[in-house]
Order: sequence, then structure tokens, then C-alpha cells
Amino acid sequence: MAKPLTDQEKRKQISIRGIVGVENVAELKKGFNRHLHFTLVKDRNVATTRDYYFALAHTVRDHLVGRWIRTQQYYYEKDPKRTYYLSLEFYMGRTLQNTMINLGLQNACDEAIYQIGLDIEELEEMEEDAGLGNGGLGRLAACFLDSMATLGLAAYGYGIRYEYGIFNQKIKDGWQVEEADDWLRHGNPWEKDRPEYMLPIHFYGRVEHHKTGVRWVDTQVVLAMPYDTPVPGYMNNTVNTMRLWSARAPNDFNLQDFNVGDYIEAVLDRNLAENISRVLYPNDNFFEGKELRLKQEYFVVAASLQDIIRRFKASGLGFKDRIRTGFDSFPEKVAIQLNDTHPALGIPELMRIFLDIEKLPWEKAWEITKKTFAYTNHTVLPEALERWPVDLVEKLLPRHLAIIYEINQRHLDRIAALYPKDLDRARRMSLIEEDGIKRINMAHLCIVGSHAVNGVAKIHSDIVKNQVFKDFNDMEPDKFQNKTNGITPRRWLLLCNPGLAELIAEKIGETYVKDLSQLTKLKKFVDDDVFIRDVSKVKEENKLKFIQYLEKEYKMKLNPASMFDVHVKRIHEYKRQLLNCLHIITMYNRIRENPTKEFVPRTVIIGGKAAPGYHMAKMIIKVITAVGDIVNNDPLVGNKLKVIYLENYRVSLAEKVIPATDLSEQISTAGTEASGTGNMKFMLNGALTIGTMDGANVEMAEEAGEENLFIFGMRVEEVAEMDKKGYNARDYYEKLPELKKAMDQIQNGFFSPTKPDLFKDIVNMLFNYDRFKVFADYEAYVKSQEKVSALYKNPKEWTKVVIKNIAASGMFSSDRTIKEYARDIWGVEPTDLKIAPPNEPRNVVDVKAAAPAAKG
Repeated sequence: MAKPLTDQEKRKQISIRGIVGVENVAELKKGFNRHLHFTLVKDRNVATTRDYYFALAHTVRDHLVGRWIRTQQYYYEKDPKRTYYLSLEFYMGRTLQNTMINLGLQNACDEAIYQIGLDIEELEEMEEDAGLGNGGLGRLAACFLDSMATLGLAAYGYGIRYEYGIFNQKIKDGWQVEEADDWLRHGNPWEKDRPEYMLPIHFYGRVEHHKTGVRWVDTQVVLAMPYDTPVPGYMNNTVNTMRLWSARAPNDFNLQDFNVGDYIEAVLDRNLAENISRVLYPNDNFFEGKELRLKQEYFVVAASLQDIIRRFKASGLGFKDRIRTGFDSFPEKVAIQLNDTHPALGIPELMRIFLDIEKLPWEKAWEITKKTFAYTNHTVLPEALERWPVDLVEKLLPRHLAIIYEINQRHLDRIAALYPKDLDRARRMSLIEEDGIKRINMAHLCIVGSHAVNGVAKIHSDIVKNQVFKDFNDMEPDKFQNKTNGITPRRWLLLCNPGLAELIAEKIGETYVKDLSQLTKLKKFVDDDVFIRDVSKVKEENKLKFIQYLEKEYKMKLNPASMFDVHVKRIHEYKRQLLNCLHIITMYNRIRENPTKEFVPRTVIIGGKAAPGYHMAKMIIKVITAVGDIVNNDPLVGNKLKVIYLENYRVSLAEKVIPATDLSEQISTAGTEASGTGNMKFMLNGALTIGTMDGANVEMAEEAGEENLFIFGMRVEEVAEMDKKGYNARDYYEKLPELKKAMDQIQNGFFSPTKPDLFKDIVNMLFNYDRFKVFADYEAYVKSQEKVSALYKNPKEWTKVVIKNIAASGMFSSDRTIKEYARDIWGVEPTDLKIAPPNEPRNVVDVKAAAPAAKG
């Protein structure tokens, strides 16, 4: 149970976690008991811990509702330009603690729950993660929603309410086993269903041409049911909306089966329609061209665009019976950001609405569409770029295929006018790829149909402009931009690392939470002995807390004095968990060869999920766990080296491991990681980075000084050079004895004695077709790791570098990223306006005019 605060702690306590007022606490207790009684229909004799979590969640949600309605009323009256973030993934994690922090209720809730006789941390652990994303792309979307609300932008997240999110990972005998993530089985207290806004979505059918225009007929209809989740800004009373769509079969679905008497079959068939929102595709940086996935992609854009147009027509006139009829002002009122190519079908869908329903001429419709959409590219890996077979699109969305062909024809005409006779350029830039199976290149569609295209870190945006989409950049250089990713400091500091957050606030004040650039003020404390001691004490406490968790979960005794060396992210060859594994084996061999030699103890923690169909990624997990089994059970090693594979890495586990980390591993081959955001979370939480010059690592090194990170390995130019002359893995194997020994051990079954050839696929890949050149960076990596150990031996110097890193991490706030999107792409201005809270009179227009506002 949470212990009461001492007087000294209360004095020290700062308002970034909210004020504890007597009325506040009494009101929260009253709300808690009311919800336990009336919402959950339980009393204290029969209530479970989960009931208590729900009672607290509903109590906190009560504080959101008034602000939520007021925010939507305010948008309805003021009619600002609205930003719509379209994403197939929103990796939100848990909501309770984040909401308490953003509303300034955390301390009051802690106190209220303590007085009731419960442990708030235990209740928080009952919440299921909303795991509606695979990794970086979905978590970025979640951070962006937090920042958009905190900056007072009229913004909406649109996605799919997957019944099953990213699978739960179990490690059995060292292998990954997937289990369904039934995250909704106990209900979700944060969402509100909106059946009154249910919308029809069409699939299949055929296209008819009439004098009055084109009609898409004989379609199969699926209904999209919206569920709204409130997204509170930090301490500004703004509450935006994330609207997720769920698929429902219409009542007349497959009625023809019913007409022939097979009523049961007709009802069972409804499942086919509802499968659309059943499950998240668990692939990260890999394109899977399945019909159901294409349905999901169209489903979310078709529902969202109908909703956006309805809101555009109804807003800002103050009367239900007056609606906008023209679309000239559409781009002045609507900005749509495509989070990667997954929602690319929004472009032909908006064109279809303008052409077939609103009867606009092509040129007008295209001009408005281009001004409305902007596209964020998240990857340069060829296997990740979406290319849909034309046959599949023709079957599922025949009208959209015709529109895409027309967009392509006009695009090719333009290329021909600008570059006459350059047929090769036209072929490279076409939306339709003709070699082999005819496919639609969705990235090309996004670029042609948007007014802005951005990468997500400087180096990535340069690769996008100068390599991957060079032809497009040559033609329209003004279209391409960079927007380096960021993370929300509310979740990734205040929530997960309150000790560090409070320590910083004591030194530089509390306003840094909304302006992370103020962290530079910490530079003047780099040599302050008291601050150095306090920072290292916070890290120590975080490690001890995480050790308790690990010892409970993994039944292992861990050495708190060891360096926590952490590598957590999706398992993928390009992220090079294998390079880390080779280093573990090298350290192990060194200890065995010289057991009495001084060795800086390490606890190596690796975690992440492999896509279920990705054989090599699953083998990588197996080899790491196999190496761990040998290392952890070798008495010669003792507590000098431990290897832990973190099971089921997810947002709520990241919140535990990141604050406890000493060394953050960001070791992708240069030119492969678009940005990374885990790297930023570790930096902000006082871990040092060992990494290649890839993604946002480059900017982290710029901000903190390259000497304050452990940078190693080939740069992008050197990788390109090696691609030209050819990479020969055997050369490194023959030249480097420690690498040779490690590989021989893997190959000869040292780590898999009962099955000596278990890892033959990994060995074969590393020697013969390793696109990511693990061996080429091995020597530099091991040397860099030696520097890490040398610095760790000097705790004071280590902590000084930690402080320099924290002080330099301000640029990596998602608030900064969103300000740049707002000004450079969406044409909107962030605002400091604080909407009046529900207990004060409204500070805007007449309430009567706003009646419909709360509904949308």
C-alpha cells in the first residue's frame, strides 16, 4: 500500500503531479464509492481489485467529461481549422495514470485511494494496455495526440478499434508463442460508443457511367460504428477526441440467404463483415498484401472522410439547419495527415466523394484534395513499402481503381511535358508498376496526392529526398520536408519517472513540462556534486524497483551494482539484436578465459516481439534465450553477467524498464532506422546511448555532443560504398578471432547441445545474405562497449555525461514536432488558451448556439 507522505516530502512536493486539496480528496472518495455502488453494482465485501480499478477510472473520467464537452463546443463555435491524424495504429498503452497527470489529479487520487485503504499502484496494474499498434509508428501517433491536445490544436485521431490488439508474447522453451490480446474482455471505461454516428462503407460492386455522372453500384455494405476516447491536454482543460471505428454488419446483410430459409447461416455470415475490425496485423516494417488488410485500410478512410465532411458542413454556422454547401474553403478548414501509406486510399476516396457525390469538376476536386492531404514516410526498407495488386483493388474498390488510373495518367502527362522523351523516368515515377504483377505503388500515390511529404529524422528525410523518391524531389523540391519525431514528456518522464521529474522541477521550475527546451538550464548543474548525487540516486531507486519486478517475474537474483544494458524494440534483422548477442557471447568468453580479471558487471536486457510469420526474427529470439540459459547458469560467471529476455514488451513495460536503464542500445545499420523514438525516451530518462549514426541518433549526437554518446560503426556513405564493392562476411570472420569463436560456438551447438544445428539458418544468413552487415560493425561495437565499461567504473563521470544528455534532450519533445507540423504543413497555430473548467462560467459564445457541438 502507498505510504503516507512525511511533512518534508509534502513540502518538497510540486504541482506537476497536482495539488492535494481536502475538498478534492473528499470529492474523489465520494465519486469512487458512487461508481463502485451504481456503475459496478458492488460493495466492499464482494468487490475485486479490478472493480476498484474501474471505480477509480470512472471517477477520473468524470473529471474529463465536462472538459471534453466544453472543448467540442468551443471548436463548434470558433470553427478553427481542424487537423485529422489518420493512422491504422494508435499504441496508447494505459490511460488512467496519464489522465490523472494531465488533469493535475495524481496526488489527490493517491491520497483518496490511500484513505480508502487501497494501493493505487495495484489498481493501475489492473488496466489492460490498449495495444492497437506494433511499435514506433503507433506509439508516435499516441504521443502526437497528447501534444496536439496540450498545444490546444483542434485535432482528431482516426483509426480502427481492433478487438484484438498486438498479440501477447509468451516465451516457452526460449521460443516466442503468440496469444490473442483480448484487451476488451473486461470492458473499456475510457471509450464512449456513438451509434448515432454509424456510417455505411461500400465494397465490391461495379461502376456505371450515366449522363449525370459515375455511379458505384451493387456494393456490399458494412457499417462503421464510432467509439470515442477523450485525449486530455496537459493542465489546459482541452480534451480532444480519438475516434476509432468498429465494423458492424447491417441488419439486411446477406438477406438472400434468409430468403431461401437459411436464417442461421445468414446471421452467422454477419461475422464476415465484422472481421474487418477484429485484429491488428502484427507486422512492423513489412508489407502483407492480404485482402482483409486492404479492407481495413479503406474502411478507416471511408468512415473518417464521411465524418470529416459532415463536420465541415455543419461547423461554425451556429445553427443545425444551416450547412456549408461549397468546398472552396475545405483546405482552409481541414488538414489530413497520412501516417505512412496505410491510409493512402483517402486520396482516391476524397476524389470519389467530390466527383461522384458533390459533382465537382476534376481539376477543382484534385486541387482541393492535394491541398488537404500531407504524407509522412516512416520507412525506406523496400519490403515495407505498400504495393497493392491492381486485380485486388479492382475487385474490392473498382471505382477507386479508375480514379487512381486517371490520377496516374495526368501525372504521367505532366512528367512527359517536363521531361520529354525520358521514358525511364516516367516508368520509375508511375503510380502503376508494370513488371510482373501489376501493382499500385501507394507511396507514389501519397506523394502525388499531397502538398507536403516528410521524413521523420534529418538523415531519413535526406535519404527520402536524394535516394528513395529522388525523381519526385527533382520535380517538386518544395514538397519535401523533415519533421524529426518526438515523445511526450508527460508519459515518458512525469508518469514513468516521477523521481527524476521532480528533481528537475526543483532545479529549473515546473514549466519545462510544456516546454522541454528548458532542460538546457540543467547544463549549469553538470558539475554540481549535490545534483550529481541526486540524479544517480534516482537511477538507483528506479533500478531497485525494476529489480523487484524482474525477480518476481523471472525468479533471478540480480546485481543492483551491475550496468543495466537494455535493447528493447521490435525484433528485426535491421535492428541488429544479433550484434548485441555476439557481444554477450564475447563478454562471456572473456570472463571464462580470465575469471579473476576485473569485469564491469552487466545485466543485459533484450525484449521485443517478432512478427508471427517472420522466421528469422523468431530464430533471433531463440538464440538470445539459448545464450542466456548458458550464461546465467555458469558458476564461473556468477553475478558478473546476466541475460534476461523481457517477455511481452509493451508500453506499460517500457514505462518500467526505461527509467531503470543505464545503457540504451540503438545499433541499426546506418540508413535503415527512419528515426526511432525509444532512443529519445532513454536519453530523457538518463540512460547513455550506444549507437550508430542512424535515424535520430544523429541529431541526439548533435544536441548532446558526439563525445557524450558512444557512436560506432559505418556511416551511411560507408554502407553505400560497401554495397557497391560487395560485403564479404567471411573476411571479418577470418580476421577477428573473438567473432570467429562466437560464431563457431553458435554453429557447433555450444548454445544448443541437444540440437547442434538449431541455428544453422542464422549462421547461413550471417555468412551469405546479411543485408545489414552485422560482422562489418562487430569490431567497432565491441571497442565502443569497452569504452562504456571504462566510463561506468567512474560513477561520478558517468552521471555527468547523463546530465549532459538529459539537458540536451529537450528538442525531442513531440510538442516541438507538432509545432513544426502545425506551422509548416497544417497551417494552424498552437494556442496557450485555457478553456474554462466545468465548474466555472463559459468564456465563449452563447450556449444555445452550441447545442449540437457536444455530439461530434
